[in-house]
Formats: sequence, C-alpha cells, structure tokens
Amino acid sequence: MTAAIVDTGPLVAFFDRAERHHRWTVSRMKELDAPLLVCEPVLAETMYLLSRFSKAQQALFGLLQNGALKLAFHVEDHVAELRALHAKYRDQPMSLADACVVRMAELQEDHKVFTLDSDFLVYRKRGRQAIELIYPG
Repeated sequence: MTAAIVDTGPLVAFFDRAERHHRWTVSRMKELDAPLLVCEPVLAETMYLLSRFSKAQQALFGLLQNGALKLAFHVEDHVAELRALHAKYRDQPMSLADACVVRMAELQEDHKVFTLDSDFLVYRKRGRQAIELIYPG
C-alpha cells in the first residue's frame, strides 16, 4: 500500500463518473493507505468543482468525517514557504492549492502526491527534488 497526499483532480474524478480519469482514480484509491492527506485549499477547489453534485459534496464531507481524508496542513504555519513557491513558479501560474501540496510533499517524505495535474511534473520540492507522483501519465 502507498501513503498519499491528494490533490483536487483525483477527488473530483472519484466523484464525477463523467470525468475521463474516473476509473483510473477509483482503481488507484483502492491501492492507497488511509487516510489520504489533504489541505483546505484542495478541499475548497474540490467543493467548488463539485458544486453541481450536491451528493458528491456531502460524500466528500463524509470522507473527512470518517477519517478517509485527513486535514494535515495549515496555511498560516507555512506562509513564507508558500509565498516562495508561488514566486518561483509564477510562470505556471501556481495555485495556492498546488503550493500547499508541494509544501506537504516536502514535509511528508514518505507520501506520494496523487494528482491529475501535469504541473506536478515541473514542480520540485526543496528546489530540485522531483516529487514522487501517482499520475496517469
């Protein structure tokens, strides 16, 4: 099994059967150790992107409540590092959620990043280290 930090894309794909990576995401979810680590910006993006699926939004709350997802990051504790990442990747441009996931990967060395976002192929932790990904590429 694998420990993971989850990005927005897989959460949306897990609930949205019309999403092109739905099946792949569901398969990967079965291979991952619970809890999946998440940050609040990822949850906010996911809730927004699932706004037309109220049952999916409720199910997302359920994953938090039952411990399958765990909030494991507080933005206010990492503002300087997030700001530096945002500046470094301003040409991408990097979202707050992406910066938080990169910072979480720096803090949680034993976790891979579960994402559908190709920007994570470019992002580096600690400036030069590739991030270990669970990615459909």
